[in-house]
Amino acid sequence: MVKVNDIFIKLNELAPISMKMDFDNVGLLVGEEGREVRCILVSLDITDDVIDEAVSLGAELIVSHHPLFLSLKSVTDADGAGGKIIKLIKNGIAAICMHTNLDAAAGGVNDALATRAGIKSPELLTVDGYDESGSPYCIGRYGDLREEMSLDDYLAYIKDALSCGGLRYVSAGKKVRRVAVMGGSGGDCIHLAAEKGCDTYVTADVKYHQFIEAKEAEINIIDAGHFCTENVVVPVLADFLRTNFPSVKTAISTVHAQTEKFF
Repeated sequence: MVKVNDIFIKLNELAPISMKMDFDNVGLLVGEEGREVRCILVSLDITDDVIDEAVSLGAELIVSHHPLFLSLKSVTDADGAGGKIIKLIKNGIAAICMHTNLDAAAGGVNDALATRAGIKSPELLTVDGYDESGSPYCIGRYGDLREEMSLDDYLAYIKDALSCGGLRYVSAGKKVRRVAVMGGSGGDCIHLAAEKGCDTYVTADVKYHQFIEAKEAEINIIDAGHFCTENVVVPVLADFLRTNFPSVKTAISTVHAQTEKFF
């Protein structure tokens, strides 16, 4: 019999909680450790629709990337996060969230993103810390493509590879060969990509002044959206869970998608 805590222990091996950033809130955030799990739903976020989907599937556990909450002083149905917690508990569904630790982990968000971005041998963009074995870890990745591409061709490639509704970008007038990636909000790390000799940086949530900064640093920057740059890890998580818990049904959310639309 597979229990919630068995799954949490295995996920912590993939992405140790010790690797999370200080502000973050990860791990088993809702539910009973000893509850039997016969069905898992994997999603980037735990939205109301995702919880309803889990209920319809009969899932006892949702595994997500983004935390259900960062800090709470009360749990009531008057609060968005509180309402979700109440709905989860009422339906006997636990929630495990693996966020910045999964961003940094080998085989996590940014290795998945680097693969989708066409980087052949991704390396750490910098060093954020060291794990228990003394190995360095970092959220960003960078490396070379198998062949040089025009920026227009690479934009089309990324849009298709990440299933984006649209892209925002700045051209520095360079072809694309060495690329850095950082899933989610990575606009403040342009300088790290430039220091590694990258001609192109793929991330999300880029601010106005950061587009200007990229142009002045002579590096192409592509904002591919928060959802699209991180949702690449969802199938990776699902495969990990299927491999380690073959007796448990593991499903990927079909109701959660890129929230923003493009006109």
